[in-house]
Amino acid sequence: MYQNPILYADYSDPDVIRVGEDYYMVASSFAYLPGVPLLHSRDLVHWEIINYCVRSLPFKKYDRPSHGSGTWAPSIRVHEGIFYVFIPLPDEGIFVATSTDPYGEFKLHCLHEVKGWIDPCPFWDEDGRAYMVFAYANSRCGIKHRLDLVEIDPQCTKVLSEPITIFDGEQLGPTTEGPKLYQYQGYYYILMPSGGVATGWQSVLRSKSVKGPYEYRIVMHQGNTDVNGPHQGGWVTAVDGKHWFLHFQDVHELGRITHLQPMCFNNGWPFIGTEQNGDGIGEPVREWRLPKVGEPEYQIATSDDFAGERLGLQWQWQANPKDFFYSVKGHKGLRLSCLSNETRDNLLWYAPNALTQIPQHQAFSMTAKVRLQGHKKGDMAAIGMIGHKYAYLGMEKTESGQALNLYTGTVTEKNFEGKAVETLSVSLPYEGDTVTLRLEVYYSKMYRFAWSADGIRYNFLGESQPLTRASWTGAKLCLWSANKLNCLSEGYGEYEFIHIEDRSNGEAGV
Repeated sequence: MYQNPILYADYSDPDVIRVGEDYYMVASSFAYLPGVPLLHSRDLVHWEIINYCVRSLPFKKYDRPSHGSGTWAPSIRVHEGIFYVFIPLPDEGIFVATSTDPYGEFKLHCLHEVKGWIDPCPFWDEDGRAYMVFAYANSRCGIKHRLDLVEIDPQCTKVLSEPITIFDGEQLGPTTEGPKLYQYQGYYYILMPSGGVATGWQSVLRSKSVKGPYEYRIVMHQGNTDVNGPHQGGWVTAVDGKHWFLHFQDVHELGRITHLQPMCFNNGWPFIGTEQNGDGIGEPVREWRLPKVGEPEYQIATSDDFAGERLGLQWQWQANPKDFFYSVKGHKGLRLSCLSNETRDNLLWYAPNALTQIPQHQAFSMTAKVRLQGHKKGDMAAIGMIGHKYAYLGMEKTESGQALNLYTGTVTEKNFEGKAVETLSVSLPYEGDTVTLRLEVYYSKMYRFAWSADGIRYNFLGESQPLTRASWTGAKLCLWSANKLNCLSEGYGEYEFIHIEDRSNGEAGV
C-alpha cells in the first residue's frame, strides 16, 4: 500500500508520462532556476530528481528575482524518440525544451511569442498533424475560463493556425486551466482543473473530434475528504493497463503537494479516486495498492555535504544561475560569495544569489555548519526561509567583531521584483568564525532558529516565525551569503554541510 500525499513537497502543476517501465514527471518552478524539475520513478510513488529542463531563461529580467513569473505549468510528452516539455512563460510566450535523453541536456526554443497563454499541452494525431491546447492567465489578459486549440508543426517550432475555442467555462468551470489532451478508445479527452487552486475540482472534456464539440463532466472533487482542490495533473497508463492520475493539493504555506489516484473508465468517462458519498463523483483516496511492488524506493535528496564538483539537484537559485555565485571545487564544503546587489538594497527578497531548496516534509530541521570568511564589514553567511514573511539567521562581520544576526522581512509587493522591508530583530556578539546554525519547522506552521558553538548544545535565538508561502510557491529553505551594506567584497561564507532531518513523526525540538 502507499499513502497520500506521495510527496509532501511543492512540485506544483505536475504532468507525467511512461516510457517503457519508467515514469517521468515535470512540475512548474516559476522564477527559481534551474527550472522545471524532471523527476523519475519506477512505481509512481517513489521519485528522484534526475534533471532540469531549463538551465536558465533567455531574458535579462530573470538575472534578478522575478517572483511569480517564469516557468508556469509544463507538460511532458515523448514523440518519435524525443522528449518534449512544453513550458509557458506568461509574459514572454510558449517555449519547448527537447532532448533525446531525459538525463542529458535539454535545448530550449520559443514556439510562440505571446503574453497570457499558459498551461500548453501538445498532441500528435493519427493523421500526422499536431496540436496544442492551452489556457489563459487572468493576470495577464483578463481571461481565466477558456481553453483554446491551435495547430502546430509536428516538430513543435511554430504555430500554424489561429486559436479556436473548444471550451468556455465561464459558468460551468470558472478558472479552467491546466489542460492535458489524450486519445483513448475512439475519444479525445482533455483533463483539466476548474474552480481555482485551493477549492476547485477535476473536470474532463470528451469528443470524437480533436476540435470538438466537447462534452463536460466533473470526475473528482473534495467531497467528504480533507483534500481540498484536488486537481491539475496528468493521466498515465501503467504497463499492466491500469490507469493513474497524479495531481496536487494546495496546503498553502508549503505549496502544492503531490497525490496519486487510481483511475478507471465508466461508460466512456474517466473516474478518479473512489466513490465515498453517493454523488457519483470520485473523491481522493488516503491510501491504495502500490501500482508496482519491488521497485527502487527512490528518495529526493535534501541533505548535502557538497562533496561533488557541482551542486546537487535539490538546489535552485532565486534567479538565473551565475558561476560567480558559488564554488564547490578545491575546498571543503560550499562557498557562497558575499555579493552586493547591483540594483537595490541587499535584501533577501531581491537576492539573485539566494540558494534555495523545496522542503520535503511537513515538520523538519535544517542544520548547517557555517564559517564566515569576512573581508569587509557587512559580510554575512546565513540560513533562512523565504516567503512573504521571511527570516534568516547568519554570522555577520561588524565593526566590533562577529555577531549572530537574525533578520526578519515582510514582502509588500509580491510579484516580479516586488518590494520588501527588513528589520534586524536580534543581534548577539559571537567569538570565532564558525558556528552551527539550525532552523526548525513545526506542525504549527511556525519555525525558529537556534545556534551552537560546538555542534552539540543549541540555543534558541529570537522569537518563533510564521511559515508563509512565496509568490505562487510554498516557502523555500535557503542559504545566502551577501554584504549587507552593499559593498563589493571578496568575502564568502563556507557551508561544510547541510543536514535536513524529517521530524514528521514527532515535533522538532532542540
